[in-house]
Amino acid sequence: MNKNSNLYQIIYAAVMVLIVGTVLAFIYMALKPKQDDNIANDKRKQILSAVHMTPANNNAVEEVFKKYIVAGYLLDEKGEIADSSENVAFDVDMKNNIKLQERKLPIFKCKLDDGAIKYIVPVYGAGLWGPIWGYIAVNDNGTDVYGAYFSHEGETPGLGAEIANPVFQKRFEGKKIYKDGAFKPISVLKKGKSPENGEDKVDAITGGTITSTGVNNMLKDCLAPYKAFFEKLQSGTN
Repeated sequence: MNKNSNLYQIIYAAVMVLIVGTVLAFIYMALKPKQDDNIANDKRKQILSAVHMTPANNNAVEEVFKKYIVAGYLLDEKGEIADSSENVAFDVDMKNNIKLQERKLPIFKCKLDDGAIKYIVPVYGAGLWGPIWGYIAVNDNGTDVYGAYFSHEGETPGLGAEIANPVFQKRFEGKKIYKDGAFKPISVLKKGKSPENGEDKVDAITGGTITSTGVNNMLKDCLAPYKAFFEKLQSGTN
């Protein structure tokens, strides 16, 4: 075949595309299990961060997670366990879940070395430039926060991105989500501004007003469906 002909060039290009495509597909399939493991371990680290655990060794993340996260399940609207099958809570995609009319309600049960029980709730919302998310750990009295973790996709460094700073996250520790028997999720407001309904307050990030408002709305939206569960904790029926 004439190598200078159009037909030769077309066939040559098609063969090269096929070869390159096959090689790339093989590489993707070979690397995908490792990529999936890395994504899962990152999620485990985020959940553990809400209870003040950050394994220094990435190889130990799964082991630490299995040791301290003793259960994960889905709740129903009455605060009862609806599904406790393996990984059922871990596998919930909050990005898609938040859009559902009837959301799944995943929750993780953590048992610390001293025997204390904490319940970790995933939260998901919108910041200035994209999604924000995190985990809120609640004490087993169902009323106050033990720890918090937040992250983001693309908030402004030094401003909204500060929600990922442990200094900001620490402000939530000890804050109440129930006061005087009523559900009053934590408000994130500008310094000097007081909540209207007597909620506990965390100062917003200076210069990160929209992202802080996103955290405020995220907490209210994502914690509210768990009210029945929190109330069961308070009454000692869980």
